[in-house]
Amino acid sequence: MNQLIEARDAFCAMKPEQVRSVNGRDWGFIRNGETGPALVLLPGTLGRADIFWQQISAMSDEARILSLSYPSSGGISDWAGDITQMVSIEGMEGATILGSSLGGYVAQYVAATRPELFGGLIAANTLADASFVRAIPPYALDLEGMDIATLAEGFLRGLSQWTQPGHAYAELAELLIAEVDGRIPEAELRNRLIALKDAPPLPAQSLATDRISTVESDDDHLIPPPVREQLRAALQPGRAFRFGNASHFPYVTHPREYTNLIRMALGLELRGALGDVAVEDQV
Repeated sequence: MNQLIEARDAFCAMKPEQVRSVNGRDWGFIRNGETGPALVLLPGTLGRADIFWQQISAMSDEARILSLSYPSSGGISDWAGDITQMVSIEGMEGATILGSSLGGYVAQYVAATRPELFGGLIAANTLADASFVRAIPPYALDLEGMDIATLAEGFLRGLSQWTQPGHAYAELAELLIAEVDGRIPEAELRNRLIALKDAPPLPAQSLATDRISTVESDDDHLIPPPVREQLRAALQPGRAFRFGNASHFPYVTHPREYTNLIRMALGLELRGALGDVAVEDQV
């Protein structure tokens, strides 16, 4: 049995994703924790709200967490309005918003357009300019007209390289392949791709730089070094976290360290060490 999938499924049995309709769009969400600072979590293209199960579980007594799954309609500006409504509904004004990959772009947009609602931003394994993705598959394809199997083929081909016995990311690959194979419904997966391809330019951030953090991995095969540098230049983060070998999904591959970097961003006491994560403070 895949230990990652087994642990994720056990979490989901205890904390199943719920659905909330906001402006005619159905959002999946997991709400956890009753005390402490507020934290909003946004996954990438290949993840639901439960992709952060290890952070949600570890911080259940430390923070009020709202983790989200994207709807099957709307674009990034629409989603930003929905997210701010959910933050208000949950009484989580002042939250730190963390987004990874696609979620990192959404988080930047949300924080830039409604800075009064958010106390911090963590832009993780992401980009500052969506034009980068428009020339590469699957984003360069006809996302609305092409069958989902063809669109998914690129993800599956890339992940299959990790499925070899003994590969460090073999269990992660199996988990992500299941997401592509239907755990994320076709309409939702397709809309995630379209949302990033058609993403509006990001407004400038007005959050203080000491409230902004970035996260990156040296071996991130989806976010190349020039794109990482562009993100840091755009955000001028007060703190930058850098993993070595952690993939595009360090919250899964290095959950303890990832949880601790969140604690640092929230001003909480660390539980354990950051390990080999490099931390660069700018302020």
